[in-house]
Amino acid sequence: MGGKYRITGNKYPRMRRPRRHGRLAFVAAASVVALGVIGWGTLQLIDVFTGGDTKASAAGARTHCATGAAARPGPSPAATARALPKPGGITVNVLNATPRGGLAKQTADELKKRGFRIGHVGNAAKEFDKKVKGAGLLVGPASALDSSLPVLATQLPGAQSRTDTRKGTDVDLIIGDGFKQLASRPAADKALAALAAPKQPAGTPQKGC
Repeated sequence: MGGKYRITGNKYPRMRRPRRHGRLAFVAAASVVALGVIGWGTLQLIDVFTGGDTKASAAGARTHCATGAAARPGPSPAATARALPKPGGITVNVLNATPRGGLAKQTADELKKRGFRIGHVGNAAKEFDKKVKGAGLLVGPASALDSSLPVLATQLPGAQSRTDTRKGTDVDLIIGDGFKQLASRPAADKALAALAAPKQPAGTPQKGC
């Protein structure tokens, strides 16, 4: 080569490509941003098809429970308890429809110990005499069907109940051929407590609210 610049010696300068650090950094940054955008979009799609509906359903259920509880307040437990008469407010006629003697008096004495008022004690009328096959038959006016008769039935499980056209509030306990004894006092007390237990209020929120 001629001119001003000459190359001397037996070594030549090595020609290198200029480094592109700036370009590589830009590409790496762009890749990270792109991956972030793709991930965010994927999460949004998952939320649309699954999570969004679930959250909305849960929020709607909470709103429904709160609204239902506010709109339908349940009555107090005392108001929902059955208004049943106490044993002391029930007069029982104890009648024996079996050939076995003494059952009416024994049964009447036990019922008296348990707080019932005792009326007539003796043999059953002809229409029932030796015709009651079960443990017993409870008979009373129509008004006693959901009051006095269920209370008396706690003392003699298995006894059938029926109503007639009698006047007054007395009820009959007619002893049948299958009678052995009254329910034990603890069992009768438990049955009486369950009978008078408060019912579930109509406006009570459902489970899960």
